[in-house]
Amino acid sequence: MRACLVILLLALIFAGSPSANTGQTRGPLDNAKSEIEKLIAASSAELVSLAVYDAETKQTLLINERASLHAASTMKLPVMMEIFRLADQKKLALNEPIEIKNRFYSIIDRSEYRLSRDDDSDQEIYGRLGQTMPVIELLDRMITWSSNLATNLLIERVKADKVNALMRELGANDIQVLRGVEDPKAFQAGKNNTTTAYDLMLLLRLVAENKFLNRRACEKMVEILSAQRFNDGIPAGLPTATRVAHKTGNITKHHHDAAIVYAPGRKPYVIVALTKGIAEQKRSGKLIADISRVVYQALAR
Repeated sequence: MRACLVILLLALIFAGSPSANTGQTRGPLDNAKSEIEKLIAASSAELVSLAVYDAETKQTLLINERASLHAASTMKLPVMMEIFRLADQKKLALNEPIEIKNRFYSIIDRSEYRLSRDDDSDQEIYGRLGQTMPVIELLDRMITWSSNLATNLLIERVKADKVNALMRELGANDIQVLRGVEDPKAFQAGKNNTTTAYDLMLLLRLVAENKFLNRRACEKMVEILSAQRFNDGIPAGLPTATRVAHKTGNITKHHHDAAIVYAPGRKPYVIVALTKGIAEQKRSGKLIADISRVVYQALAR
């Protein structure tokens, strides 16, 4: 009888432990989650959405990952993927010339609008109005300098609805690419490009694992993303010279960064951090960098 009681007691103890219930031990991202939640709680952010996928351990870390936020310039990643898809299907040549103009039409009523050179992070292209630039050069400016003018020229060429259709094919079911940037009437009507951290994670995972189109296309996209000029988010939390292929996004009280991180001696990991509600970009950038640092320290060691 006493032996039976001992066995029953041991069974109850192990049944209450996490490892007994799941058959799994806690992974490095599990250990990092509580520290990240403290960082978020200490910030003044209205919302922080985080999605991490580690190709080495196949583990994920998800916090508010399905929250839909204004995409800001992260929508330029889906546009790039559609351009490469069209190029792969021979429906577009990467060296195809595009006329440089600053005249676009609202998705609301087709009324004309123009972009402000002073509000664009890339002003160089405005000096080429009336000339042409190849698709691949515009694509590079769209990603590395986050050029709004290049983005609108490329969206006009590939069409927003086609970008959305590709997203659905890839399983990114919540991203909405409705239009180019700086369409004032669309903004006033609430017709904005939106995304979730989870969907951006899915897209970057496909690229990181060479599962979108082919290895050559993925490696070229990683090369472009690795030349990103704005590095106050995810890269700022990493050791110097760590390779980061990423796309940032900023708009009033929104600061985002979505990256593939190549830590030495292991497979890459994907990290997407979206923030809402912090007015000062310096503070939101530090929050993203701090989160990035915690994830790196958990995985790289």
